[in-house]
Amino acid sequence: MERRLTAILAADVVGYSTLMGEDEVGTLERLKSCRRELVDPAIKEFHGRMVKLMGDGALVEFASVVDAIQCAAAIQRRMAVRDQGTSSARHIRFRIGVNLGDVIVEKNDIYGDGVNIAARLEAMAEPGGICISGTAFDHAVHKVDVGFASLGEQRLKNIADPVRAYRLLLDPAAAGKIKVAVRRPVSPRAIGMAGIAVLFVVLLAGLFAWQSRTSSLAARPSVAVLPFTNLGGDPSQDYFADGITEDLITDLTKLSGLDVIARNSVFAYKNRPAALADVARDLGVRFVVQGSVRRTGEQIRINAQLIDTASGDNLWANRFDRGMAGVFSVQDEMSGEIAKALGIQASAAESERMARPPTNNLEAYDYYLQAETASRSGLLAGLREALALYEKAEGLDSAFAEAFAADARTTVYVWRESFNDIIQSAPARKRAYEKASRALELEPDLSSPYAILGIMQVVNRRYEDAIASAKKAVSIGPGDAEAQAALGYVQLYAGNHAEAANAVETALRLDPDLSAIDREAAGLVFLLQGNVEKAIETLERTRDDAPTVANFRFTLAAAYVRGGRLPDAKAAIADGLRLGAGSSYVDSLAGWQMTQHFRNPQDLATIVNALRQAGLPEWPYGFTPDEHDQLKGAEIASLVLGHTLQGQIEPALQPAFLQIGSDGKAAFRTTTRLVTETVYVDGDLLCEQSENLFGRPDCGPVYRRNDAAGKGYSYVNTSKVFHFMVVQ
Repeated sequence: MERRLTAILAADVVGYSTLMGEDEVGTLERLKSCRRELVDPAIKEFHGRMVKLMGDGALVEFASVVDAIQCAAAIQRRMAVRDQGTSSARHIRFRIGVNLGDVIVEKNDIYGDGVNIAARLEAMAEPGGICISGTAFDHAVHKVDVGFASLGEQRLKNIADPVRAYRLLLDPAAAGKIKVAVRRPVSPRAIGMAGIAVLFVVLLAGLFAWQSRTSSLAARPSVAVLPFTNLGGDPSQDYFADGITEDLITDLTKLSGLDVIARNSVFAYKNRPAALADVARDLGVRFVVQGSVRRTGEQIRINAQLIDTASGDNLWANRFDRGMAGVFSVQDEMSGEIAKALGIQASAAESERMARPPTNNLEAYDYYLQAETASRSGLLAGLREALALYEKAEGLDSAFAEAFAADARTTVYVWRESFNDIIQSAPARKRAYEKASRALELEPDLSSPYAILGIMQVVNRRYEDAIASAKKAVSIGPGDAEAQAALGYVQLYAGNHAEAANAVETALRLDPDLSAIDREAAGLVFLLQGNVEKAIETLERTRDDAPTVANFRFTLAAAYVRGGRLPDAKAAIADGLRLGAGSSYVDSLAGWQMTQHFRNPQDLATIVNALRQAGLPEWPYGFTPDEHDQLKGAEIASLVLGHTLQGQIEPALQPAFLQIGSDGKAAFRTTTRLVTETVYVDGDLLCEQSENLFGRPDCGPVYRRNDAAGKGYSYVNTSKVFHFMVVQ
């Protein structure tokens, strides 16, 4: 059996079955023409060997991975200008994957993981796009006339180990650029103040150019605290090392003369060796703190050092051996010594804030650190565990302000995501307000509770209150990326686009690797500002960082429409509907509008009109009624008030009942949920109002259904399609 290392290019046609179904002969002729006039000459030009054709796909082998990538880029660039006189629905577009790997050779064919990875990467590529593996990137970077956007490590079907992946940037202006986009799950810590929900969003667009970052270094020193290594030998103690890192970051952000990279970005380097020069370039900093923690029983040893990445000099280093009771004094000493080494003189107020321990109860502190780790998991079980651990910490120390603030942050996330099996909407909202308020009572100079209040106030459409709260958060913590993100989010929905953009840019400087959900709102900021190109770039990275989240595709579709790329917009909507499969409130125009908080109606109309052009359905599950069958308000009131409605809800036609009293008090029941609510008629719409959907009325039309009995009806709103009959 022969084996060899080779570069593999895998390609297929996007939507081939649909194209063949609509025009079999024409599609086949156009595909043959593409191969004859474009693909085959490119393969020959770059010294490739066609291994086999597979219907709409092809497998090509190259001796050089540089040639393979150049060939893929040439094909896609030439395809982009081909068929310009043909309707977009008939365009042939390829997806291409490239891998450098070991293959098994049998006769003229090749097999093995090297081939399988190329095929899996091809399936990840956008229409007209190219995905390559990390091994291909390592050999080709700086040798090809394309740019690269990192997609992080990917779990590929039937491939044992994660595979690094990159998306090629084919625009000539992007040649040589490398966009760092380390993938991680969306989590409440990453969402922090301002995403707080997969439906809502705040901030930002890709990385600034290195040149623009370094120009700001002369004005203010910038530092990244890399995750401290746990040397204790017990992985279950990782949370403690992470907590030391986070507390040091928090202390340093209290210094007004220092820019500190947020946790979100630096923790991308956890358990990932990286050259300090790469860290400096990727995060836009000059100084890096590295360290380790060893915890043995009640004894801790912390080693830390501050490095100037420009010169490689070690500016400061120290080792701290203490009992657990001294952990807070160690943190205070570290932050003070680092500030001194950077030439920063802390004010008296800043010194006092850094010296103030978060709690005097070490058991409470330990529960708090465990809760922070659990909350970042993003899993329902982790969120539930985190809330219980925060309560334990609060019970042990009722003056532990940071625990109350973190509790509020996580509770807001649960509320915004409608995780009702953790906490129902009404008590979740109440708890978040109470915890944030308690944190401020205990420590008025905490920024995070103000940011949380700003988010909640803008959702409640108390815009001026929200702006005041978010500005207060930023005034307390100007170097806090989460506070800046919250301000950007609030200003976005308040209609202050320039102010939103300024906050977004600041948050990006402090946290270059913002989460995907934060970046989605940044895309909205840029889109409403009229910077469509930047909006598209931002939202494409959002999609790449969270490829399984449907909602991000819809916002990207709106940007594509505004950029004149209607076929791409329609493809993004189709992908979003496929990924969401009816599981999201925003899989229809009605639902998308319900979950937005724009003060300016024109802002909402801009996005809604674009989504309508892109093909987002008006109602959930693609429900399309005959408007002639719509009931008038008086008919609806007579039909439903004081009656019981029995039927089924989409998409699985699950049994459901809606019992409505003559006073409008009602209960909606399925086999899995019970919602108490108020039902009333508004114009020609039937409305439900409960604690769900932020207490807003959810209204929709009722239609007479033309079934065999002639007695059926359908009621549709943002969250349901209910087919029913009146049984009582």
